[in-house]
Amino acid sequence: MPEQRVMLVDGMALLFRGYFANAYGGYIRKTKDGLPTNAVFGFVRYLLDACRTFKPTHIVCCWDMGSKTFRTEKFADYKGNRPDAPADLIPQFDLVKEVVSALDIVNVGMAGYEADDCIGTLSMQLSEHMDVYVLTGDHDMLQLVDERVKVVIMKKGPSNYAVYDPALLLEEKQLTAKQFIDLKGLIGDTSDNYPGVKGIGEKTATKLLVEYASIEGILDNLHALPKGVKAKIEAGVEMLHLCRELATISREAPVSCLPEECVWQPDAAKINALFEKLEFGSLVKEVSRLIAVS
Repeated sequence: MPEQRVMLVDGMALLFRGYFANAYGGYIRKTKDGLPTNAVFGFVRYLLDACRTFKPTHIVCCWDMGSKTFRTEKFADYKGNRPDAPADLIPQFDLVKEVVSALDIVNVGMAGYEADDCIGTLSMQLSEHMDVYVLTGDHDMLQLVDERVKVVIMKKGPSNYAVYDPALLLEEKQLTAKQFIDLKGLIGDTSDNYPGVKGIGEKTATKLLVEYASIEGILDNLHALPKGVKAKIEAGVEMLHLCRELATISREAPVSCLPEECVWQPDAAKINALFEKLEFGSLVKEVSRLIAVS
């Protein structure tokens, strides 16, 4: 019996990556009926590659369910800089979930929460039973790393992953997973549109956390900081606490999934029928080979 491991997939991260990787020169892959499929095609290729590489026995795919979450209630500008989705990506949001279901993978999402929160919650639940691999391109997920949870960051190029466990996180970032949350509180996140402490960059923030362990440790030792750094933190302390809240992935989202509910047992006939309809001929062979090996 193979070693049990669950892969928690950051659905939007794969879908957007698939869209932009398959929209070269403005060409958008479509079916003969005009349905755009480039993002879904890319999504499936990334997913199959990860399945070949990490050999999960269980899979769950998590999704954002709208732009309004508990974070926008705390900070109205949260992710307010995000452009609207391209018009030919919009019909693929529902299509990709249909494809995920056809692959016999559970779709999970909850209004008011981000996919990150669903992944954080499920990683805590499922790590009690097996090793967890979080598949994403989002470095925010590094805060989920622990002895049974590895965060797999997709890098440029096929089969190119950075697999973070506590040792690699400490080696590369000089920080623990918990400190990574404090780092985001200090420096903010331009992609999520929250500022952190004005004038504090990653190098300074990392140095402070290595020396004082946490935001609380830094604040307790303000008197020992260089005058300029001390002034910046004092001026931005309220925003610092808010940004740490925004950066913290919830592990208490109202979602759950038992191990027996997310066993991956794909049905080749069901997948092939949908892929033929979507004109994913090359992927039919990939799936068949993967199922045969599994």
